[in-house]
Amino acid sequence: MKEYGHFIGGKQVAGTSGRLGDVYTPMTGEISARVALASAEEVGAAVANSAQAQREWGAVNPQRRARIMMKFLQLVLDNQKDLAELLAREHGKTVPDAMGDIQRGYEVVEFACGIPHLLKGEFTDGAGPGIDAYSMRQPLGVTAGITPFNFPAMIPMWKFAPSIACGNSFVLKPSERDPGVPMRLAELMIEAGLPAGVLNVVNGDKVAVDALLDHPEVKAIGFVGSTPIAEYIYARGAANGKRVHAFGGAKNHMVIMPDADMDKTVDALIGAGYGSAGQRCMAISVAVPVGKAAADALMEKLVPRVEALKIGLSTDAGADYGPVITQAAVDRVHQYCDIGIKEGADLVVDGRGFKMQGYEKGFYVGSCLFDNVTKDMRIYKEEIFGPVLAVVRAKTYEEGLALCNDHEYGNGTAIFTRDGDAARDFVSRVQVGMVGVNVPIPTPLAYYSFGGWKRSAFGDLNQHGPDSVRFYTKTKTVTARWPSGVKEGAEFSMPTM
Repeated sequence: MKEYGHFIGGKQVAGTSGRLGDVYTPMTGEISARVALASAEEVGAAVANSAQAQREWGAVNPQRRARIMMKFLQLVLDNQKDLAELLAREHGKTVPDAMGDIQRGYEVVEFACGIPHLLKGEFTDGAGPGIDAYSMRQPLGVTAGITPFNFPAMIPMWKFAPSIACGNSFVLKPSERDPGVPMRLAELMIEAGLPAGVLNVVNGDKVAVDALLDHPEVKAIGFVGSTPIAEYIYARGAANGKRVHAFGGAKNHMVIMPDADMDKTVDALIGAGYGSAGQRCMAISVAVPVGKAAADALMEKLVPRVEALKIGLSTDAGADYGPVITQAAVDRVHQYCDIGIKEGADLVVDGRGFKMQGYEKGFYVGSCLFDNVTKDMRIYKEEIFGPVLAVVRAKTYEEGLALCNDHEYGNGTAIFTRDGDAARDFVSRVQVGMVGVNVPIPTPLAYYSFGGWKRSAFGDLNQHGPDSVRFYTKTKTVTARWPSGVKEGAEFSMPTM
């Protein structure tokens, strides 16, 4: 059986803690590998190795760092199919979905290839008599990322690519549920010419997380996961003087106006709600049709589409979605469905009894659809993270908008309408970080920043785009005066130039 250790100093190394975790193949429910769970001492060794490597890496000019990113980008493209198949085996999402996971990751690598331009500071000639003023962006040192199981290629690349391009070294702690792709990405970075130690990978659990949060050499940490853990990461990291951005849970609403093209809306909703078995922080999990006529028309078209969804093996290119990550995830979805029924919602499509023929031990969940959900129900308030869509009927546009604004999460939202005035008003007033207009999953392009509001995000800077350069650098501002502008005598008042 395959055993994953860690990736430190440019090579894979065996774990020494004596603790191992199981890596499953969700399609079959079988254990396919074991993964080492790092001790605090192993994390410390990885950080020390990264700190040593960063001293030279930070002095490499941005153009040469960009060349390595370009080479890495090409290697990812050359190996995309193999990476996608590995990702699908360990995560459960379909291979086409895994290809998209990888693409949205390497798009941020493409952005990082522009680092020579992105690191340019400001300059003012003659800011005062004989005085020049300018700013520069410099690397922080050792940075770290704690990434989730649901995007084992995309989010690690979102984290380490901008950081390394900025001149930092990076310690990645990926999910221990599907570590294969992050380990392979580290190998490709070395193949691209990255010096050993600039990117290290430590596999592990809370022990490794806490070691990174407490290590004085780690200057910044990025996290993606659930809201309770995001809040914990932010509080503990900030208390230790680190720069932290931590992204948490979501309950993303799609407001459907009466004038929306219902066929296109249902196409968008079913993909956004059930793709990747709903295991996306940007998945639409709440549909909000405005008015009874719109709600009835939506359900008339939506129910047969949900009933017809094809659940299949991760390797089945014709499947709409594959299994979820673990048996615990299956149980969680079923428990929420039981809760929804008990609270009075109508489970109009019940997928709890689904079994994949020949793969009965696999982690499969049938598609579930609730109607007449109300905002006081747990299935509305809490993140389920599975193939479950809740329909909350709103009488008016204002009621639908209020649902988005009043929810504790503020990650993503969308409005489907033909009315430009309604769309413009929604974009202006909705209290959510990422908004789609007739776009169901409004994940920003790599050169914009990704981040939610309210309890979906902790920290004041977002992922990728311009914010990533700000997050992974510190600004130094220089005021320089040369002898031709020096005034004789001491000055004791506040300098005003």
